[in-house]
Amino acid sequence: MSTTLSLTKYARIGPVSESSSGVERLKHLSVIILEDRLFVLLLVSTMTSRAGARPTATKTEGNDYKPKERGGPSPYQMSMSCRSEIKKLTLVQVLIWLLVAAQVTVTHLELVSHDLVAAPYQWQYPYLLSIVPSLLGAMAMPRHNISYLVISMISAGLFSVAPLLFGAMEMFPVAQQLYRHGKAYRFIFGYSAVSVMYLLMLVALQVHAWHLYYSKRLLDAWFDSTQDKKKK
Repeated sequence: MSTTLSLTKYARIGPVSESSSGVERLKHLSVIILEDRLFVLLLVSTMTSRAGARPTATKTEGNDYKPKERGGPSPYQMSMSCRSEIKKLTLVQVLIWLLVAAQVTVTHLELVSHDLVAAPYQWQYPYLLSIVPSLLGAMAMPRHNISYLVISMISAGLFSVAPLLFGAMEMFPVAQQLYRHGKAYRFIFGYSAVSVMYLLMLVALQVHAWHLYYSKRLLDAWFDSTQDKKKK
């Protein structure tokens, strides 16, 4: 490009005659080089000004940003969360069941004195069936068996919650006597049996209530997952 411009300018200025001296030829050549440099600088300046005139992105404070709305947890996430909680609660249920079963077994086999471990109350015998809902719930988890889960929830109300409510009413007169007169007739390792049983029942009621709550949520998640598969 510079060669073409040089030739053009050389033609405009006019050729140097052969009779011209060397000084004149050098002057003529320096004029051409100077004009070439000025033209290049002008061209670069023009291109730079055009590049700088391009529209730039305006900075904002994020007010115009609208994040994508996200819905609630998916049925799969809900299922995994509920299953994890149910497993923990099931372990606590089994531990409570083992304590009740140990008391019933020890007293009936007369392994220890009744003064050390008192005889069980009537509500503790039907409560031994509370292991059934736990087993049904555990069997329902691997294959998402809705039928087993529903039966587990129903049997939990019958074999777990109902005996505890019956036991609260059964032991209420004894607890009232202990509170008013400070007299206890049954003991478990030196502690009042009615106090120990009420404490155990309080924990068991909370565990069974939370277990039913998470089982209901798990059941809803399985239903939602089934409906999504049918739509697809």
